[in-house]
Amino acid sequence: MYVVVSSPQAPGSSAWPAEGLADDAVAVLQPADASGSATGAAVVVGRDELPAAVRHFEAQKARWVWDSTRTWYPQLLHQKVSIERCHDLSLCRDILRHSRFAADLPYITRLQGSAGPQDQAPARQLPPVAASPGQFSLFETPSTTGGPGPDDVLAEFRHQQRAVAEGRFPQRLSLLLAAESAGALLAAEMEAAGIPWRRDLHEELLESQLGPRPREGVRPAELERIAGELRVHLNNPGFNPDSPQDLLRALHRAGIEVTSTRSWELEQHSHPGIEPLLRYRKLSRLLTANGWTWLDAWVQGGRFRPEYVVGGVVSGRWASRGGGALQIPRQIRDAVRPDPGYRFVVADAAQLEPRVLAALGRDSALATAARGRDLYQGIAEQGFGDRAKAKLAMLGAMYGATTGESGRLLPQLARTYPQAIAVVESAARTGEAGGVVSSYLGRGCPPVTDSWRASQQSSTADEQRRADNLARSRGRFTRNFVVQSTAAEWALCWLAELRRQLRTKVVPAPVDLLVFFLHDEVMLHVPESQVDDVCRVVTEAAQSATRLMFGDIPIEFAVNVMVVDSYADAK
Repeated sequence: MYVVVSSPQAPGSSAWPAEGLADDAVAVLQPADASGSATGAAVVVGRDELPAAVRHFEAQKARWVWDSTRTWYPQLLHQKVSIERCHDLSLCRDILRHSRFAADLPYITRLQGSAGPQDQAPARQLPPVAASPGQFSLFETPSTTGGPGPDDVLAEFRHQQRAVAEGRFPQRLSLLLAAESAGALLAAEMEAAGIPWRRDLHEELLESQLGPRPREGVRPAELERIAGELRVHLNNPGFNPDSPQDLLRALHRAGIEVTSTRSWELEQHSHPGIEPLLRYRKLSRLLTANGWTWLDAWVQGGRFRPEYVVGGVVSGRWASRGGGALQIPRQIRDAVRPDPGYRFVVADAAQLEPRVLAALGRDSALATAARGRDLYQGIAEQGFGDRAKAKLAMLGAMYGATTGESGRLLPQLARTYPQAIAVVESAARTGEAGGVVSSYLGRGCPPVTDSWRASQQSSTADEQRRADNLARSRGRFTRNFVVQSTAAEWALCWLAELRRQLRTKVVPAPVDLLVFFLHDEVMLHVPESQVDDVCRVVTEAAQSATRLMFGDIPIEFAVNVMVVDSYADAK
């Protein structure tokens, strides 16, 4: 059974009777079947009644359908109510807009017609979609709460279900939408749980590297000391190392000819001022990204609670909004400690992208290299000499490195693994021609822009070179898209399976076990008595994710599982 959740529409509208609304009404709940047809009377639920109503339907194994998980689920979690499954219309809509697996219906055409520059980063706010007179228009009716009303949500759900059912590979696309929606639930749960964070240890780490906390606007003692050292080495007593313009001028005056202050360029020079400059910049980044100001803003009550953006990258990878959750630097990871009586279970998928490439190409030779061992070592033993060379060759193939050692090794890689390499080569050629490619489950890459197409109509030699560069750049993007997006799908299925199995196999299973996710890595905050059970579930969920996506294939998606008392020990 599906239960559609929406906002009551404005009193007097044709979609909902005015007398049905209470002043504190927050939701309309309406049972529906898999096609989106209503199967029961809609009920207006008040703010105080919502948790009990959700528990009632949850006991009947309902799947919740709503415009956005972020709109509804956090308030339920605040009331200690968790749900098993949902269909997030907003996230699914973003996927269907570009998916070549969806049926060619007027609904999809309208979605594509609404595409704009914002599609490079999927929109989260469900903007209205323009429609011709008499056509269905998404979520355009104002409501008392600013959200879509019941008729809007039901209609949107019906259109999405039909677009999947009548399209290519409906099972794959259904799995992708379910996994994306499960990811939205988990993101909200992780935000509510927070990452355990020891403020006292974080402050100790900052003081050990930067010195005592300074007054507002004053440079920390260690940075000031290194700045003085720099001024001596560069013979420039007045320059400000925090100003890129001042720094570049000071370097030039000292005879260090660089075009920028990027670390990789600075490292090419042997001047005695380079080493303290690199040290200064590393500590300055720590102060800016995770210093005392960050600590005050983001760590409350022993928890760091970032906002995750599910599908925030076009490949389907997650992003974060504020706090830098996906870039926790090594210098401060020791502050991430479990509560007393708990331990961290940290797991990551080993060499996920090349294993995904083997699955996409159904390449038995590459599957053999991955079986029961380090995949790169397996490749090395199949004729590439050493592990480092094998890794360089494989990464070059997936990311489009055509020069240097990677480019030199590509022909040998193609001979050894022809089916796998054909996958990325075909994707690259499609991208260079202005086409679109898809992940295994059906996430499509964004189409080329009008300006890109115009650039390919070159008339001069300079314009042709620019057009060729743009085409090769898109080819590198599409080459990696098919692998990275499919890897993101596997990770989503792993997350969804892990969440499901934790809820059924680990007793009791609070929603705050999973506290962190980064591309192909998860961290769980686990009572000591449940560590063994959770480690087993983590591995079983990875095996289930592989079967869900690819069926029974002879390719192992191994996960490395560690039990630690500090996040710093997991790397």
